[in-house]
Amino acid sequence: MSDAKPAHKRILLKLSGEALMGDDAFGINHATIKRMVDEVAEITRLGVEVAVVIGGGNIFRGVAGGSVGMDRATADYMGMLATVMNALALADTMNKAGLTARVMSAIGIEQVVEPYVRPKALQYLEEGKVVIFAAGTGNPFFTTDTAAALRGAVIGAEVVLKATKVDGVYTADPKKDPAATRYTRLSFDEAMNKNLGIMDATAFALCRDQKLPIKVFSIFKHGALKRVVMGEDEGTLVYA
Repeated sequence: MSDAKPAHKRILLKLSGEALMGDDAFGINHATIKRMVDEVAEITRLGVEVAVVIGGGNIFRGVAGGSVGMDRATADYMGMLATVMNALALADTMNKAGLTARVMSAIGIEQVVEPYVRPKALQYLEEGKVVIFAAGTGNPFFTTDTAAALRGAVIGAEVVLKATKVDGVYTADPKKDPAATRYTRLSFDEAMNKNLGIMDATAFALCRDQKLPIKVFSIFKHGALKRVVMGEDEGTLVYA
């Protein structure tokens, strides 16, 4: 097993902002973010190139809560700024853990983080640095799922890893239906026909058109990220 090579050389990891909360009601839980970084560090040591897109729901939920009655575009820009805060926290934790992380923002805030420039992002990945893409796509009305699909496609990632609270896609809600079973593999067409809601429609269509597989797995399950990149039976693969 020690001679096994990763199944993927370059990945795009999609983290939700909520994943950073741990058991807290909002914000960033230090123990949770450190544990996630330890999992990322483990796969970088295997030679896997890692890019991350992070959400902002732990700070600002966009179309819900504090944004009620707010202009949608304004709420979305606030959500983008929340992702920058999360990206900075993630990069800081990574750098303290011995990784080298770079944050690239889709909106210009050069005093804080560098702008997203594709050739620079590719250079960082080839140098073994972790690249964290912040501020979504830089446009309102697009989710961070869409940002993950877009960035995954443009950097030539082999797979988009969607980290969730559930260890894959199930036939029904496993919390409500004890008979629910996990799909190991699904085609994009099957996932659409079953209306499984794996990603928002724009992100899903982009991955399907670019033949960019999506792997849904639990970021809260210890060692799951490593098992995914090693090609083991973990989570659910959605493929073209």
